[in-house]
Amino acid sequence: MTNENNNLIKLNFSGRIDSGNASQVEKEVFEKLDGKEGACVEIDASDLAYISSAGLRVILRIKKTFPEMKIVNVNSDVYEILDMTGFTEMMAVEKAYRVITVEGCEVIGQGANGTIYRIDRDNVVKVYNNADALADIQHEREVARLALILGIPTAISYDVVKVGESYGSVFELLNARSFSKILSTEPDKMDWCVKEYVKMLKRIHATEVPEGKLPDMKETALSWANFVKDYLPEEEGKKLVSLVEKIPFDNHMIHGDYHTKNLELQDDEVLLIDMDTLAIGNPIFELASMYNAYIGFSETNHENIKTFQGFDFETGSTFWHKALASYLGTNCETKIREVEDKARILGYTRLVRRSIRRGGLDSEFEKKNIEFWKAELIGLIKKTDTLCFEPNELDIEATPENLSEVQAFVEEKIEAEDCSPKAAMQIGVAVEEIFINIASYAYAPEKGKATVRIEVSNDPLAVSITFIDHGVPYDPLEKTDPDITLSAEEREIGGLGIFMTKKMMDDVKYEYKDGQNILTLKKTL
Repeated sequence: MTNENNNLIKLNFSGRIDSGNASQVEKEVFEKLDGKEGACVEIDASDLAYISSAGLRVILRIKKTFPEMKIVNVNSDVYEILDMTGFTEMMAVEKAYRVITVEGCEVIGQGANGTIYRIDRDNVVKVYNNADALADIQHEREVARLALILGIPTAISYDVVKVGESYGSVFELLNARSFSKILSTEPDKMDWCVKEYVKMLKRIHATEVPEGKLPDMKETALSWANFVKDYLPEEEGKKLVSLVEKIPFDNHMIHGDYHTKNLELQDDEVLLIDMDTLAIGNPIFELASMYNAYIGFSETNHENIKTFQGFDFETGSTFWHKALASYLGTNCETKIREVEDKARILGYTRLVRRSIRRGGLDSEFEKKNIEFWKAELIGLIKKTDTLCFEPNELDIEATPENLSEVQAFVEEKIEAEDCSPKAAMQIGVAVEEIFINIASYAYAPEKGKATVRIEVSNDPLAVSITFIDHGVPYDPLEKTDPDITLSAEEREIGGLGIFMTKKMMDDVKYEYKDGQNILTLKKTL
């Protein structure tokens, strides 16, 4: 039987092709292909049960005459023969796939590329949105193997199946439960979920990926920014692209779709699933995706997260905040908000692009969403100079009112190093003196920002605290030390702050570089 479609000719092979009938099959095939030179030939082998070397010679002659030839729906026995004789190397050969249905199955995960269903107690299947998904499935299996080799615990697909008009990958996840399921049914385990979630996240972000093995997320984010800039005011549009361009190259792994439906607890082991979005890049790309999963997608409609994750918006917001604080290693709200705002810029950029590309400008409801995201995005872009962040840095408005935030941030970091009460007190005094000095004089009469950076070194254990501002150049170390031998009547009021700092710290250094005052305090713990 022949089925012609434009330049594609489909042939059906059935039953047996052996030395007894190979000549007749070949004769019939070439009669059907007569005058069709240059056509693409597709042999459907779904009904082919047996093939001998005589049959293979027929296929080889077809291939020689019609180079654009492939064989599809090959059962496992026939595929094994084609494979052992090298035919799978010289032509496209596609196996026949087991057909399953997901009707009535529980949805345990959903992403941009597909939906994950539990088909029985032991197994799940990821059904791809793309009907021609075999290449996508192969890609995901390859990157999942790469992740496993690099030390990331994940499930590897052991079978490919046909599901409706598309394909799916089958994974063994014996009686596993997603973190979303745990959060929705056992809310008292929130802190445990946060701990394990962040532990896996840090493991992913600490993994270096060999060159060329995964795509660079920065390239994708740049495409978002270049699309969205045309829908923003010119200045903010250009700045958005510039912010993304300035994110440095990073060869560490990011998941790309890291949320609680993609973490599974199997017995006592946490497994990462849905690996087709693996990439490399700065962690801010990951945090942007996470923000959207818990807040961004549902910010204007709180029911979205219930549908997507299975828990309510309040749970999602709480989980996001706790996870971000744990990831950054701080409870300083200023620091958490600083990083969250950077993630929101990329998150809103993606949401605006996604909605517009899906016809959002033709829907009154979606237009309102787009305008909300754009307004937030414009406001954030205006006050942001970089999308990069350091967990041990705090960017804060240099005002006396923010001293408590700075002190809390520093105290939190040095407490983790088992700092003595005396050293902690001396560091606290020095931090107050320097920050208040910046707040009072660096930008006067205007206001500006200061950066506080904390670094810990060993042998001996010491902490360095660096203050950076863009105010008027000023080296406080040039100030003459007060004469502490004078009587109260003779002493000038003031001038003790820097003096005390130099006395209590083991080292104090100043430099003016790239338009910045940089003052570093060092204290041995």
